[in-house]
Amino acid sequence: MPHYTKLGEIPHKRHTQFRKPDGNLYAEQLVSTEGFSDVYSLLYHNYPPTLVKEIGKAINVAPQIAVDQNIQNRSFLGFKVNPKDDYLESRVPVLVNQDVCIYLAAPKQSMKSYFYKNAGADEMIFIHEGSGKLKTSYGSISFSYGDHLVIPRGSIYQLEFDTTANRLFIVESYHPIRYPKRYTNHMGQLLEHAPYCERDIRGPEKLETFDQKGEFKIFIKRKDHLFPFVYGSHPFDVIGWDGYHYPYAFSIHDFEPITGRVHQPPPVHQTFETPQFVICAFVPRLYDYHPQSIPAPYNHSNVDSDEVLYYVDGDFMSRKSVEKGQITLHPLGIPHGPHPGAVEKSIGKAATNELAVMVDTFKPLQITTQAMELEDPGYFLSWLD
Repeated sequence: MPHYTKLGEIPHKRHTQFRKPDGNLYAEQLVSTEGFSDVYSLLYHNYPPTLVKEIGKAINVAPQIAVDQNIQNRSFLGFKVNPKDDYLESRVPVLVNQDVCIYLAAPKQSMKSYFYKNAGADEMIFIHEGSGKLKTSYGSISFSYGDHLVIPRGSIYQLEFDTTANRLFIVESYHPIRYPKRYTNHMGQLLEHAPYCERDIRGPEKLETFDQKGEFKIFIKRKDHLFPFVYGSHPFDVIGWDGYHYPYAFSIHDFEPITGRVHQPPPVHQTFETPQFVICAFVPRLYDYHPQSIPAPYNHSNVDSDEVLYYVDGDFMSRKSVEKGQITLHPLGIPHGPHPGAVEKSIGKAATNELAVMVDTFKPLQITTQAMELEDPGYFLSWLD
């Protein structure tokens, strides 16, 4: 979990009088997780965060499932997703189960006319192409190529892009996204052997307070529906906050790879975890240095997880060829490994320059109709000579 942070003005004691210059009280809001038993933050608003003026008709955004029981190694060409102006409309669900939904998105424009809140899921937005600012009630975070934006559920946000060519890989998690437990001590501090530390975590940089009343549209997502709300005050009217529950950024370029004399298993690449899936980062690194080492990964079967690999950049020595934005899905129980010739080709190599994000789920993934439109149908044959 992120470490304690505070921004702006807050009272000396929580749950005590905190008044504006005109004598009126600021409105305190507790944003808590697992009831009142896990991490939380306290926010202080110019206006109560309860001023709902209108609720529109719910919009069904449930993924359409094409393959319910998948037993085939598959590949999808993510850059075939057509860019769209609007951020929410650009989100294309690709793979889904009861714990997670994986999206691809190519928005061309910033979110200017509305705000967004996922009320039922944490989100991890990986920035493949583009740059800009994540603007939230907690402040703003600058982002660029290679950033993971981790946005905890209940956070209201806007994406402000500096660019029109933007490519995003989005993981929506119905369980909290956390640091891996084996990387932290009992206090939650990242340990010395962890591949990143708190210095690499970038929280909100600047708290900009909008003391405004009016009509402000917020699309609130709950499971498979978007609910258009109209609030009577600006959602970023926060004068100050403190706590442990807030969005943050972590760059894949700050991940320090763990290497060894022989090939290291995928858990050494882990960045985040939930109870039902893990997220990993494959980054440029030195190869194994045993004199008889084989750098290419061995054939393996994930008998209790589906493996999703999103290729970002570089040359992957285990594959015949890959494209930027390509996704591979290797389902549980079905072996996969290096393509023919890749093992011999890897021997003697000193390093790799690959860049990828991996998601391993502990329950089988379903494939959407949109994903089938992106599929390379011959991928499962690619291991034949």
